[in-house]
Amino acid sequence: AAGQPRDSPYRFTGISASSPLVWLSRGYAILEGPALPIIGSAAEGVEPNDTYIKQLVAGARAAVQEVVRRGVTDPRRIAVGGHSYGAFMAANLLAHAPDLFACAVARSGAYNRTLTPFGFQAEERTLWEAPETYMAMSPFIHADRIKKPVLLIHGEEDTNTGTNVIQSERFFAALKGNGAEVRLVLLPHESHSTRGLESVCHTLAEMSDFLDKHTSVEAVEAAAAKAAAKASEAAAVTEAKGEKPMSKL
Repeated sequence: AAGQPRDSPYRFTGISASSPLVWLSRGYAILEGPALPIIGSAAEGVEPNDTYIKQLVAGARAAVQEVVRRGVTDPRRIAVGGHSYGAFMAANLLAHAPDLFACAVARSGAYNRTLTPFGFQAEERTLWEAPETYMAMSPFIHADRIKKPVLLIHGEEDTNTGTNVIQSERFFAALKGNGAEVRLVLLPHESHSTRGLESVCHTLAEMSDFLDKHTSVEAVEAAAAKAAAKASEAAAVTEAKGEKPMSKL
């Protein structure tokens, strides 16, 4: 039977600017490339992306629960990140599974699928054939649900189909407009992948500062206290609105 090798036991360990070893060397635990399969059902006529969000969240939740079960990480201090389609997935996870992650780093992603109306990745249907799927999969549409910090990084001259820099610029505006904590870093003269030494070092520095700031014990405790205070304030307002007006004497 034919087989497709996915890796080799004879490969040397290497380190690059995008290698998880960079973060491992700085004391972070890394879950590299967790399998988050998105599948459909030909028998039932269901395309994979019709249940994309549900499957993505289920896979991420299982991965987080497993590393927590193994005692590898503090569940309050987990960040999610990715490049290109990985950035798109990270943004969706922050929108639809905010309890799983403290923050997200998204590099050179596509966040509004109406800007890729003739298909993307394995999606062969157009926006007009599957509008509900396109809208559901677009984190831009759900920007009002994202309350955790986001770092967006994008090359100003991204020539990759579907990930024009306008994707990050518009997503940044949507997040900012809805009150989210977000930072946008645009890399001059860079395309879809970062090549220049200055840009590579800048990207690493931005990510390092961002992760140190938002995954520290102090940061997660402060965020929890802020959320509790906001919830208490909302409850007080609700209770006040529910009070009966005083009768006139």
